[in-house]
Amino acid sequence: MSTTLLRTEQLTFLRDGDRINAYAAWLRRDERLPAVIVIPDVRGLTEHYRDIARRFANESFFALAVDLYSREGTPELPDIESALRWMRQLDDRRVLKDLDGAVRFLGSRPEVRARSIGITGFCMGGQYALMAACTVPNIAACVSFYGMLRYAEKTPIKPESALDMAARLNCPYLGLVGEDDALIPRTDVKELESILRRAGKNFQTKVYPGAGHAFFNDTRPEMYRPEAAKDAWTRALAFFRAHLDAK
Repeated sequence: MSTTLLRTEQLTFLRDGDRINAYAAWLRRDERLPAVIVIPDVRGLTEHYRDIARRFANESFFALAVDLYSREGTPELPDIESALRWMRQLDDRRVLKDLDGAVRFLGSRPEVRARSIGITGFCMGGQYALMAACTVPNIAACVSFYGMLRYAEKTPIKPESALDMAARLNCPYLGLVGEDDALIPRTDVKELESILRRAGKNFQTKVYPGAGHAFFNDTRPEMYRPEAAKDAWTRALAFFRAHLDAK
């Protein structure tokens, strides 16, 4: 008889000799599970994202929340300016290689169906989820929660924005964004839709009226929008079930 006890564990995987930390959550089952990689926002692997991993686990996914700051430690970001400055200094190439390492790691786990690995992220993590879906092999579905789409300036460590990569999308994509999000102009969402439509990609977007950035984050009452968050979670689960469970 199969047991359904929730298990959580701090895990590490290697990527080019570096140890990358992660938090995993899953229900003990006899069968292999579809998996979801969870990418946190700029503030790192906080308890909020561990909780999201457990939520996915309780919906019968193997969830892996990745600590993108495994090397240097979580940065001190007292205000929005420091957060934006930090994001500008973060090397996209390193992050995407780490996410490739996460996909490979999950593919080697006996609890996981290697052909059923999805990816999701929030804010900066939502941006990287889409970028990974365009560049990292073996991702079967992507859900981006208010991931930024455009760079104000290209640099050697940020050579392409999510919009630049979008035509190379390798899997079905769901984008969830607030209508009042100052970091993701509606024109950027429309441009993304146009690029994906022209490229013949499988995608959906949902824009929530009355919601701004971080509307899913229930640890930030000034940003949290319960109705939008509930609908977004329902859509994300349905999307992953449609594109991961069928594998």
